[in-house]
Amino acid sequence: MVSKNYFSILKEACELVGIDLYDIEWKKLDDLLEYEQPSKYIVKTTEYKDEYNTPVLTAGKTFILGFTDEEEGIYRADKNSPVVIFDDFTSGKHWVDFDFKVKSSAMKILKAKNNINFRYCYYYMTTINIDISEHKRLWISRYSKIKIPVPSLEVQEYVVSILDNFETLINDISQGLPREIELRQKQYEYYREKLLNFPK
Repeated sequence: MVSKNYFSILKEACELVGIDLYDIEWKKLDDLLEYEQPSKYIVKTTEYKDEYNTPVLTAGKTFILGFTDEEEGIYRADKNSPVVIFDDFTSGKHWVDFDFKVKSSAMKILKAKNNINFRYCYYYMTTINIDISEHKRLWISRYSKIKIPVPSLEVQEYVVSILDNFETLINDISQGLPREIELRQKQYEYYREKLLNFPK
């Protein structure tokens, strides 16, 4: 859903600051992001337990595989120094702003270079679809060569603020909806009993 709205939000942001979307400079992801191999952050054992502190991540759909008690080789990320983990074979990606370890080396840990809003770059990456039928590492061979539009930092920040709000709304709905349905079901049952409980 975020991907579908990305370009319209970017166009609106550019218009607000008087920039023509089609005059914006386009840069390769390789010029905007740097990567680190995850080898030194790979978990040694897969005996995960929920009571352990450090999440073990995969860039695939599962994202958090479990939690480990290992204390060495933890990647330190936080709100001020987030990263994106990128699956080298599927191009799956996740924003990470907490400490973690990883399951395998089949990923890249991406960080922003100067003069780019990292969150803007991440959101744009979620709109990219590439053919993953060939079994080869995607970041170096293809993905890093993709060019994306790079407007001013003010425009990037505007786009991010809207998409962050949108994402929060979606998450709130997905979390709040089951509870709302449960409450409405109870309300329905209450009134159903009232209506069907005719006096004799």
